[in-house]
Amino acid sequence: MRDYVIYSLVWNAIVFVTYGVDKRRAIQDQWRISEKTLLLMALACGGFGALMGGYVFHHKTRKWYFVLSWYLGIGITLAFAYLIWKLSH
Repeated sequence: MRDYVIYSLVWNAIVFVTYGVDKRRAIQDQWRISEKTLLLMALACGGFGALMGGYVFHHKTRKWYFVLSWYLGIGITLAFAYLIWKLSH
C-alpha cells in the first residue's frame, strides 16, 4: 500500500506540472501538449493532480470532459487504493 501511495503522489505531481506547462505554453502561443495526453494522464490515476492543476493554473476548467476525466481519475485512484488495501488484509 505504501508503494502505491508513493507512486500516486509522484504521478499526480507530474500531472500537476504538466497542466502548468501546457498553460504556460498556451499563454506564450507555443507548441502545446495534446488534449488527449492531458485527458489520459488524468484517467491514469492522475485525477487529483489534474484537478489541482486545472484550478491552480485556471486551465481547461470550462471543458466539461476535462472536469469529468478529473473526477473519473480520482475515482479510479480511490478504487485502486481500496483494492490494494483490501487485498493486503
